[in-house]
Amino acid sequence: MTAVVTSPAFKENAKAALRDSELQKALTSVETGFIERRRASAAKLPEFEALRDAARDVKNHTLTHLDLYLETYEKRVTEQGGRVHYAVTADAARSIILDICRQAGAKTATKGKTMIAEEIALNDFLEANGIEPVETDLGEYIIQIRNEAPSHIIAPAVHLTKDQVEADFRRVHTHLPPDRDLTEPQAMLAEARAVLREKFLAADVGITGANFLVAETGSSIIVTNEGNGDLTQILPKVHIVLATIEKLVPTLEDASVLMRVLARSATGQDMSVYTTLSTGPRRPGDPDGPEQFHVVILDHGRSSMLGGEFQDMLRCIRCGACMNHCPVYAAVGGHAYGWVYPGPMGAVLTPSLIGINKAGHLPNASTFCGRCEEVCPVRIPLPKLMRHWREREFERHLSPATVRSGLKMWGFLAKRPRLYGMATNVAAVALAMLARTSGRFRWLPLASGWTRHRDLPAPQGRTFQAQWRKRKRR
Repeated sequence: MTAVVTSPAFKENAKAALRDSELQKALTSVETGFIERRRASAAKLPEFEALRDAARDVKNHTLTHLDLYLETYEKRVTEQGGRVHYAVTADAARSIILDICRQAGAKTATKGKTMIAEEIALNDFLEANGIEPVETDLGEYIIQIRNEAPSHIIAPAVHLTKDQVEADFRRVHTHLPPDRDLTEPQAMLAEARAVLREKFLAADVGITGANFLVAETGSSIIVTNEGNGDLTQILPKVHIVLATIEKLVPTLEDASVLMRVLARSATGQDMSVYTTLSTGPRRPGDPDGPEQFHVVILDHGRSSMLGGEFQDMLRCIRCGACMNHCPVYAAVGGHAYGWVYPGPMGAVLTPSLIGINKAGHLPNASTFCGRCEEVCPVRIPLPKLMRHWREREFERHLSPATVRSGLKMWGFLAKRPRLYGMATNVAAVALAMLARTSGRFRWLPLASGWTRHRDLPAPQGRTFQAQWRKRKRR
């Protein structure tokens, strides 16, 4: 049991998304909200670019010595009374979590936001085994009652409008008065808070993700804006942290560097409203906290990325800045990508985890404008990594035959400059003559992907190279 994969149908998904008027209306908030707030927040911090360099270096150092820091982290957690479990596969992670829940006699498990739980389809697994999972992040709660997947890694319900959320609350919260006023977002927030408060108090187990795991202290760190993560890990008698191997950082000082770029890149805040550190179970004298503290550290294909050309992707701190600035994501939304991780980071990570044979379309879903790399807080060269996947796709003959043939023809000409110049000159003259009346084409062989949606302007004058040579002779 894993998250449903529809990545092979990306083109069909994207076309459906472009036709969805409600989705297109909702997606306007991505560019109008996130981009300007990030720009303003970064501009207020003179050392922001230096912090990005430092954050990149922290992650690179940790990945180079990951075995050392995993051992140190486990030792510190154990010293604090907790327990670390290692899971190579999604199946192993689910089994470990189910065993912990059963030992606790759990009937209900509240969940803080965790993309890893989405990756391993944990909710479906728990439900199939008689345990009710309850999402407590407001966005995650909304998509849970809609039986949907997140469409964004920090704003999971960004694809929905306010009217759609109101309709869902009225459909699900049937125990509340039907004439209640839900026209304002604050009213919907208050309603969700009241419903979830009962779940917090009834939960036997709390499951959270982790933004960072600190080897120095054995702590896990989560950043939230709603406080639901605190209630999820403090009130139940068992707290389970679900994280992947790349979430390790050496020290609290290193974590502070990463947190200074995380919130600014994600939501344009100087810091998230809540930054919570958990270190082991409740100790004698503590007023609250869980009786048991478990950390499940998942590999799920990430160790195979270490030391290879895709290792840079393991620096990702899940801020979502790349997708916030991506014109492709802004046009089609997250669900079109067909798995857990959308946008530019998903175009690199998804093929790494489920295979280029299933996710071959995703690295092609990019204009290569470079905005994703420009805003990444840990300077991941996302366009370069997508280009690597395009090369892999081509090498394995996974791209369409027409694409491969076209590239081979272009490569043949590109390696022969004189022939290339002659061919482009002939093509430019011929196209200009064919379109001498209108100056554009409504249809053209081998260009239907363009002309299906817009006219193709005809060449005007000589080619750039011909004009350049003429200018140099002057």
